[in-house]
Amino acid sequence: MRLFTCVAAVAVFAASTAAHASLKFPCPRYSPFGQDCPPIPAGQSADSGINAPISSMTLGEKKPLCKYTTPFGSPSATWTAGQSVTVSFHENIAAHSGGHGQFSISYDSGQTFAVLHEVLRYMFIGSKPSGLTNTASVMSYTFTLPQDLPSSDKAVFSWSWVNASGNREFYMNCADVAIKGGSSSSYTGKEMTIANYPGYPSIPEFNGNYDTGIDLYSGAKQITVGPSGGSGTGTTGNYTSPNPATGSTAPASPGQPSPAQSSMDQSLPSQGAPVPSFGQGSSISSPAQDSATPMSAVQGASAPATTPLGTVVPTAPVQGPAAPTSSAPAYMQPSNTQAY
Repeated sequence: MRLFTCVAAVAVFAASTAAHASLKFPCPRYSPFGQDCPPIPAGQSADSGINAPISSMTLGEKKPLCKYTTPFGSPSATWTAGQSVTVSFHENIAAHSGGHGQFSISYDSGQTFAVLHEVLRYMFIGSKPSGLTNTASVMSYTFTLPQDLPSSDKAVFSWSWVNASGNREFYMNCADVAIKGGSSSSYTGKEMTIANYPGYPSIPEFNGNYDTGIDLYSGAKQITVGPSGGSGTGTTGNYTSPNPATGSTAPASPGQPSPAQSSMDQSLPSQGAPVPSFGQGSSISSPAQDSATPMSAVQGASAPATTPLGTVVPTAPVQGPAAPTSSAPAYMQPSNTQAY
């Protein structure tokens, strides 16, 4: 009986780590299978669900950015500004047909992130697939750190990812790193893009169109980060970034919010199973790892609506000229499905 219990526990843990994706090196906070991981802080525990997303708009799940806000007591890696670094991922990845990924840096305990390197469209798969796939062919990425990264013993390195197919999710791991030899007191780069997270724009499934959501990445504003604080410059395209702590946002131009995302779980087949090609009328079945009851639809037509600026207006027709309709696509609008 005791042997059966142990075997069952191992099987459950293996299943929990086999889905989705997570960093291996540098070791993300509280990973049970990262490389060269520092001791987990007192009062915290290893995260057996480290591979899971921090947000699912389809399932109504949300974790804080970085998932954990208490850092390791020592860095997972020590890097030198200007050097080439290799970031690797845990072997058990569900690639979700690729998607948009970024590697970013923060100097304010994970509140503000500037992009160091990005892998758009084909994260984990390298090139456009002929159909849906869960199989990852790229398990590590090598890139050169900017020479002007500020030095710090308490920088936060992040990997973030919006998957191309399956539940509409946002993934993020954070690793505590030290940066040495920096030639500047600040670094300016694109602001990390956040999507499929409460208060931020939603990116739908790509359905073979790998330019889906790319506007959010190309239109990201330039921000400056450093040990003494950060600031934003430029524009954000068609939306204003919310405060990560509150999730509040005000679009740059009025528009209709995206519709409630019910029954969106057009997820992936298991690894090794035949996959359909992208095209009209393709039927995609959902794996067990992503199956769940969809989020409830927005309740009631008689409830007051709230404008992006927070002014309550009646839902009944109002006399006067019609307001202009935003030309931005639906995924550029703040999500209205925030039942968290």
